[in-house]
Amino acid sequence: MPEPSILASLVSALRSGAIEVVDLTAPLSSSTPVLQLPPEFGQTAVFELDEISRYDDRGPAWYWNNFRSGEHTGTHFDAPNHWVTGKDLADVASVPVNRLVAPAAVLDFTAEARENPDFLVEVDHVKAWEAEHGPLPDGGWLLVRTGWDERSYAQEPFLNADENGPHTPGLSAECARWVAEESPVIGLGVETVGTDAGGAHSFDPVFPCHSYLMGSDKYGLTQLQNLAVLPATGSVVVAGPLPIVTGSGSPARVLALVERS
Repeated sequence: MPEPSILASLVSALRSGAIEVVDLTAPLSSSTPVLQLPPEFGQTAVFELDEISRYDDRGPAWYWNNFRSGEHTGTHFDAPNHWVTGKDLADVASVPVNRLVAPAAVLDFTAEARENPDFLVEVDHVKAWEAEHGPLPDGGWLLVRTGWDERSYAQEPFLNADENGPHTPGLSAECARWVAEESPVIGLGVETVGTDAGGAHSFDPVFPCHSYLMGSDKYGLTQLQNLAVLPATGSVVVAGPLPIVTGSGSPARVLALVERS
């Protein structure tokens, strides 16, 4: 009897539970937290549903909706052209599909972020992780776990803002540059509202994760959930943004495949 194909083995493992599918996506609704910029700038839209029909005179046998959403609302994918440094690079519809399925490294800074919501990941933190777990995956994702998904139930605790602006964890400017220019990963995934730390408006450069990653033809994933159930290494991320022509990003369904013993 011939050996099963790789895909047949994958299907078998999924059916048996040997490979678990973990949903990393925050539910998308009108209560999903969204980024707030200073009032002089344009703002992203809160997600809204507009009912077309629901088994009634407008459509007796079917239910459907129109929806309104910002490209960067909820769990979403940042394409290179989202930032001025990547304005001549790929839109979200042009991201190669083989980059939407990639291995992941999960770095856990939950304790640090609980102690200090402005905690910043430094290059030395990443190198210490590599010393324990091996190098970051070539062509993979760097996922930063901070426990921030526990706050996603409402706008105020999620943004955690005061008169000085939001206070959320993220990468230092130097770490963002290193991830973008020296590391082998294709992108950064976080649990917060955006890839940058809350205080990144005062960094040099401002919003360095956006500036360095987008300018290096890399990507962002934001508002991820359930990173706590992923291993430090070995999972595979499947990111599914809508291929919006000329779009700078898209709400995305993000899944992880995790091998269970």
